[in-house]
Amino acid sequence: MAVKPVVEVSGLGKTVDNGGEPLTILQDISFSVMPGETVAIVGASGSGKSTLLGLLAGLDAPSVGGVRLDGVALNDLDEDQRAALRGRLLGFVFQSFQLLPALSALENVMLPLELSGLPGATAAAQEWLARVGLGHRLKHYPKHLSGGEQQRVALARAFAPNPQLVLADEPTGNLDAATGQQIIDLMFDLNARQGTTLLLVTHDEAIAARCGRILRIQSGRLLT
Repeated sequence: MAVKPVVEVSGLGKTVDNGGEPLTILQDISFSVMPGETVAIVGASGSGKSTLLGLLAGLDAPSVGGVRLDGVALNDLDEDQRAALRGRLLGFVFQSFQLLPALSALENVMLPLELSGLPGATAAAQEWLARVGLGHRLKHYPKHLSGGEQQRVALARAFAPNPQLVLADEPTGNLDAATGQQIIDLMFDLNARQGTTLLLVTHDEAIAARCGRILRIQSGRLLT
């Protein structure tokens, strides 16, 4: 049986109203990503990279075109169905970490496991935090963790439910160079061990070069 893409993007475009004038953020974007690929989306600030990532996750709706995740057309789903699909297929790593401040490191990692109905959430979260070097920080809240530690928690949270696809948006953007390098090394190591598909938005050419493929966006268009 033929292997199907994890991500299929067809003629994707996004236009918003800009004070009564249409502003095109993305135009005619088409590509696919196969299982196990590592793909970097590279472009200057304002080129549309993060908008594209939001469309891929179904967090935003395109003006034209469509996205399929694991063969499912996002345009055919309502918000609840898109949320359920995200919970089943996706892990996220954000530039700003996006940890819940009222939850401990352990509880932040447990959350997606519990939402997915996976058994043994506590033990699995403990194991994942140990894998990212934070087995001794389980009960610490985000405000008591460094930026690098917070991003390690975010990596554990993203990979713990064993998603098919991890979307990472400038994962080192809020970190110093040395810490960022450690985080990138860890992310690629976890990704390789899990056999996950990785789609990474970055402006850092050195990080992009570690991916198997690079997609370049300029002024809302995909360069070929």
